[in-house]
Amino acid sequence: MTQVRAETSPIELQIDARDWARLVFLSMLWGGTFFFTGVALKELPPLTLIFLRVSIATLILLPLLWSNGIKFPKGVAGWQPYAVMALINNVIPFSLIVMAQTYLPSGTASVLNATTPVFTVLVAAAFGAEKLIFRRVAGVLLGLLGVAVLKGYDVDITSRQSIGIALCLGATICFGFSALWATRKLAGRAPIGTAAFQLISASVMMFVLASVIDRPWRLQMPGLATWLAILGLASLSTALAFIIFFQIVVRSGASNVMLVTLLVPVSAILLGYFFLDERIEVREIAGALIIGSALLVMDGRVFRLLSRSGVA
Repeated sequence: MTQVRAETSPIELQIDARDWARLVFLSMLWGGTFFFTGVALKELPPLTLIFLRVSIATLILLPLLWSNGIKFPKGVAGWQPYAVMALINNVIPFSLIVMAQTYLPSGTASVLNATTPVFTVLVAAAFGAEKLIFRRVAGVLLGLLGVAVLKGYDVDITSRQSIGIALCLGATICFGFSALWATRKLAGRAPIGTAAFQLISASVMMFVLASVIDRPWRLQMPGLATWLAILGLASLSTALAFIIFFQIVVRSGASNVMLVTLLVPVSAILLGYFFLDERIEVREIAGALIIGSALLVMDGRVFRLLSRSGVA
């Protein structure tokens, strides 16, 4: 799935009822990523699944390029920003998350993915793109506490859960770097073009990786449920989700679209519980609530609302 962008403008845009509805819908689409992946992994290896996801999503977005008159980049220099974006926003993090789901339930993976804004803030501060103010420091620490609670008392770094958590956190760090790259190298470009060109680049990379490592031509033909999951992952959780994401960014700003990360784990956990027979542990609920609180602290809007109402 794509990352949430770091805020780069001091202008605070308001979010209206239509974009709140879009946020809820987007959370279901991205929550569905973990559900669809959980279904497809029963018959497909991770890299092949990622290749099918990005390549089918690319085919879906290509007509939008033509209908909007967006031209393809020219030469190596033209493709380079999108290729780098594909590597750190699609190829590496998507692969890590899918591999993590071979160790973790889909709901747990989605909660860990919700720490993306934490690492986005840290990366932005490290490279001087954003000031690390007090509420963001507090949010980072609270988010890390949430991960610790989610992990529980098992400190065995060789355990399956520990490996899965490390893979998920590696993906969120990649998303943090991709936000920085997008801000510096892709600002002002057509959103549909950015989405499509990075997916084209990702498709080429994943084709090579899947061919060398998975050798998909040796695999048995997946069943109907797997193909439906692949189509859902590509069309709903990738192509359509990209379009809605950029609509919210344009209308309501990056800081508002960040709120979707509070909703994604709820959708993913419920889908996993009802359709994949995954258990929901009290520890997981507590960790999710702490991570959600961390995002609210980092966002700061709750404190502003309390201040305006005279509560704080």
